[in-house]
Amino acid sequence: MGILEVKNVNKRFGGLQALGNVNLSIAENTVHAIIGPNGAGKSTLLNCLVGKLIPDTGSVMFDGQSVLGRKPYQINQMGISRVFQTPEIFGDLNVMENMLIPCFAKRDGAFSLHALGSIDSEQDVVEKAKKMLEDMNLYDKRDMHASSMSRGDKRRLEIAMCLSQEPRLLLLDEPTAGMARADTNNTIDLLKQIKEERDITIAIIEHDMHVVFSLAERITVLAQGTPLVEDTPDNIKGHPKVKEAYLGETQEV
Repeated sequence: MGILEVKNVNKRFGGLQALGNVNLSIAENTVHAIIGPNGAGKSTLLNCLVGKLIPDTGSVMFDGQSVLGRKPYQINQMGISRVFQTPEIFGDLNVMENMLIPCFAKRDGAFSLHALGSIDSEQDVVEKAKKMLEDMNLYDKRDMHASSMSRGDKRRLEIAMCLSQEPRLLLLDEPTAGMARADTNNTIDLLKQIKEERDITIAIIEHDMHVVFSLAERITVLAQGTPLVEDTPDNIKGHPKVKEAYLGETQEV
């Protein structure tokens, strides 16, 4: 069994079948990409994994426990963290303050903004935040307002905030969307570093095939809400069903 097991998941929105009998197994300590043309159901599936949506039928198991019926914060506490398409950071706070928030939440199970006013007595949390920023090459920007950062650095900060929760599964929803190629390549290098240095499983939804083939060990292809094929990157590249699914898309597979 994989660390994440999705079985016979279906989801409808009125007359639209968004997911149809989805089965997916993600092995522990791998990078697994989920790809597909627009409207394939990728984001709907991801939302079912993190509690934003509840499937009509089927099961979603993480490390042998069902995630269904749990709230997003409870799923996060189980060991699943999600990186959204648009970086979810606190733009009015500086980089260090952003980093402190999940560090406090991990230690205390909750967080209140007033905690930022008493950090002098919280050296254990400060040291953890500092170490995370150093690992992400962001410590020299610790006093910068997060809203002033480049999109690539905002993404780097969001990933650091997720990693401070010590997740076992990191879900990435188009992490390079809107980035220039240099930032995209830096993000690829960062994710490779994270995979090498941490005991973590990564699942990534991505349209950029350069990103997918740079990172993924296994790839699942969705089309019209149903998995078409799952295989290694080398076998996916020339697969006729994959080419057919992407027909009309601007992105080469």
